[in-house]
Amino acid sequence: MRTPAIVAALVMVVWGATPVMTRLATEDLTSLQVAVLRTVIAGLIAAPIVLVTRERAPVTRRQQLLLAISAISGFVAFPLLYTVGQERTSAMHGGMILAALPIATGAYAAILDRRRPTRGWLLGCAIALAGETMLVVIRVGDSADVATLAGDLLVVASALVVAVGYIAGARLGQGGYRSLAATYWGVLVGAALLAPLTGVLVVTDGIPEAGANAWLALLWMAILTSIVGYVGWYWALTRGGIQRIAPVQFLQPFSGLALAALLLGEQFTVPLLVAAAAILGGVAIAQRG
Repeated sequence: MRTPAIVAALVMVVWGATPVMTRLATEDLTSLQVAVLRTVIAGLIAAPIVLVTRERAPVTRRQQLLLAISAISGFVAFPLLYTVGQERTSAMHGGMILAALPIATGAYAAILDRRRPTRGWLLGCAIALAGETMLVVIRVGDSADVATLAGDLLVVASALVVAVGYIAGARLGQGGYRSLAATYWGVLVGAALLAPLTGVLVVTDGIPEAGANAWLALLWMAILTSIVGYVGWYWALTRGGIQRIAPVQFLQPFSGLALAALLLGEQFTVPLLVAAAAILGGVAIAQRG
């Protein structure tokens, strides 16, 4: 496996934990507070890094447009839609739904490039998506008790939105703009856009009060999900190609499934394991395709 694919797989391990971290954070905080704080905290961390490293802001109109799309979809719209949705469904369910991201990412790329995907890629994605559908339709164990249709639909919407940001970030890299700069400036733009909402929440709800687990979960999402993960993902998409690397996203649920079982007590079942095998097989076929 080439380096971009390895980096992408490591990013999926980090991102796969996001559903569990979101559930932990929303035990003490509202979903809106979690959605806003994960980006604002990431922006506060990125600001001094930009000052020290002197990562340049986009200079061309195309770069500025792509950065705006990436920032709004990845650091504003996605956290809001996803966090509200994830609060209303199980961690396993939310992670499984996000596993369909490669379909949207690869399809968007194919449309923009006016390129017909290979049969191998289509076959692999079809197999993986079949496994994904099995997980969503057959609700089993504790997941069925806490998952709601509204929560699932919001997570689906967040996946469709964030895939647009992935494409924009990858296009920035393909145009010669560094993935580090794209991530730092994207987070800063997202934090700036959410700053007024942060002020409103402080005025209406006061300073957020939460336990250590909630704050640790927020720091995970701010640092590892929003900064480290995006740097690695944009780099992998740029170097490895969007359609080639996108299927690696099907691996995202697996670290989340393990953590959901360990930390939240959600259950593994035979249908879930069968679906997981289909997803892994689909990833392998799509990668070769």
